[in-house]
Amino acid sequence: MNANEAYESILTEMKKHIAGKKDTIELMFITMVANGHALLEGVPGVAKTTMCKTMADATSADFKRIQGTPDLVPSDIVGNSYLDEKSNIQFRKGPVFTNILLVDELNRAPPKTMSALLETLEERQVTAGGVNMPLPNPFIAFATQNPLRIEGTEPLPKVLADRFIVKIDVDYPEMEDEIEMIRIKEREDRVEIKKIITTADILQMQEDAKKIVIPDNIVELIAKMVSATRKEIHTVMGASPRADLAFMRAAKAKALIEGRKEVSSDDIKFLAVPVLSHRISVRSTGGIGVHGIINGLIASMKL
Repeated sequence: MNANEAYESILTEMKKHIAGKKDTIELMFITMVANGHALLEGVPGVAKTTMCKTMADATSADFKRIQGTPDLVPSDIVGNSYLDEKSNIQFRKGPVFTNILLVDELNRAPPKTMSALLETLEERQVTAGGVNMPLPNPFIAFATQNPLRIEGTEPLPKVLADRFIVKIDVDYPEMEDEIEMIRIKEREDRVEIKKIITTADILQMQEDAKKIVIPDNIVELIAKMVSATRKEIHTVMGASPRADLAFMRAAKAKALIEGRKEVSSDDIKFLAVPVLSHRISVRSTGGIGVHGIINGLIASMKL
């Protein structure tokens, strides 16, 4: 099964539980094919968790979930050492040892626990007692977060946010989607999600994405856009070079699932907000939001 067929089949399965949200589902699938991690932000109740779980259900991959709470400690994520009955030191693996990880309400967790995710997201390993333990392959993390206006939330450190290849904004549904959601929930207990792909399929798609061609003019466009975020008058901090790599990997994945052999400028336009929005800090007195800055860059580059 090629990437386009896999995506269309998974989209069909997810529609059994999700109304609308096509762009969100596409970005989640792009994340998987790009071998990255995605951050989903939205108010409670807009199906962030349901989408993550349903996508995992459509694969034969191992899936685990962590609930972000104020008392969550690093060992709840990565695992902990203990003495067995023979007084030997053993390591009990935490939920990060999985193929698809869902961290629900990540920004309710304390900063120290958020930091514990850094090694797992970037290096795909856990270090305990001086021993490096690799995570299963593939390892894809989806994290949800509530907007900072919601009580009990903490801002994600930029060094952690930067590890997510995209941030996906999940908005309230349109009226027709909300009506469809009610109908979906009415029959949900009678609907079964079929498993469409295996971990071997995911790994193969990730390898196929690497072969997608990215023309020189698109490489230059990416570099110009990322560099422009650092020079924008309303930004305190622009995007790091990690954003260039995120653009490259995500754009190749998007081209692959659309059955194309090379990246286009339309891919960059589609990915600009998801790739850049969590990597930019805006001046509080600027009067313009992150999306406004990015949309301004898109307009100035005539994408």
